Amino acid sequence: MANARVLIKRRKSVRNIHKITRTMQLIATARFQAAFKRATASKPYTEKITELVARLSKHAGEVKHPLLRVNVGAGKSVILVLTSNRGLCGGYNANVLRGAMRYIDERKEAGETVDVHMDGKKGAAYCKFLGLPLVSSRPSMEERPRFEVVDKIAQDFIGQYERREVDSVQVAYMRFVSTGRQRPEVMQLLPLTSAAEPEGAGAGPDREEEGVRYDFSPEPAVLLGELLPASVKVRLFQCFTDSAVSEQVARMVAMKAATDAAGDMIKLLTRQYNRARQTRITLELLDIVGGAEALK
Repeated sequence: MANARVLIKRRKSVRNIHKITRTMQLIATARFQAAFKRATASKPYTEKITELVARLSKHAGEVKHPLLRVNVGAGKSVILVLTSNRGLCGGYNANVLRGAMRYIDERKEAGETVDVHMDGKKGAAYCKFLGLPLVSSRPSMEERPRFEVVDKIAQDFIGQYERREVDSVQVAYMRFVSTGRQRPEVMQLLPLTSAAEPEGAGAGPDREEEGVRYDFSPEPAVLLGELLPASVKVRLFQCFTDSAVSEQVARMVAMKAATDAAGDMIKLLTRQYNRARQTRITLELLDIVGGAEALK
């Protein structure tokens, strides 16, 4: 039978852990609400500008733009991996990094060089452990991505692609589908091949019908010259906001599981302590009764 004093100390430690994980769960829930509002607020704009660019590029005739061109011959691709700065968020980082490493291995098997840009301390530590060189590494912006920072990152990628220094630009991140579903994804940011419409666009009244004629003002080349870079920046920003809300969901779920496990352990330790205490009391009573019988 376990010592009652040891059980008391262990139960006290578990109660402290329970308080910490409960607090972290509440913090993650509050941060999730803020990140969720930002992600859902920007998603309609991202989808509509992507859809608009797809339709305009389809009907613009023989307009050529560097972002629509498929680069061949550079022998190099770029991948930006979005991870978190901190742990305690379940399999969030592991799932994103697994998808990124799968892409990197495939490109290397095809004889290409891959420039890895890492966002988040956890991803940087993982690459350091593997000995994988990074072109750049920066801390994650966590639940508050700033568009001005994403704009600079996107502008750097656009410049590399326009100069034909890379064949493609990919983003590995956790795509936010709903509160109960997040999916690790490697999305092609560049080239904008046919400026593909966003996922989920299906047949409906708002879909383009055959025979629709577009009048361009200004000229298609000028119009797409403004819209295509903006589309790349907005899509990249959406990746950052999706990652932010997905991280908070993962941390919220992980901390709830830890809190529930701590609560179950407290109940178990309490039962063990009560059993040990009752056993000790019974033994003391037996000693008293035995002593009384010996005096007779």
